[in-house]
Amino acid sequence: MATATKSKTLSIQPLEDRIVILPAEESESMRGGLYIPDTAKEKPTQGEVVSVGPGRFEKGARIPMELKVGDQVIYGKYSGTPYTYQGDEYVIIKASDVLAKLG
Repeated sequence: MATATKSKTLSIQPLEDRIVILPAEESESMRGGLYIPDTAKEKPTQGEVVSVGPGRFEKGARIPMELKVGDQVIYGKYSGTPYTYQGDEYVIIKASDVLAKLG
């Protein structure tokens, strides 16, 4: 199960309807105390929105984003592009790849 993450401020501004997510940290062990090596861990599908683009244009008007910085979201397992910034791993995805907002 994923654990909560600390909020971070990010100086990357995504374009159009893209968002930057800080994936939730995976626990190092499973129930029962077994260690899970990095190579066997599943890609996280939950995280915190740390930066939001301005929204996409449709018929000459900008469509505002539904998500905001600080939202906890669930996103597609194979969505987005991984990106490392100042030692932290992020995922840049389109807003349409977000499956749900938590809380």
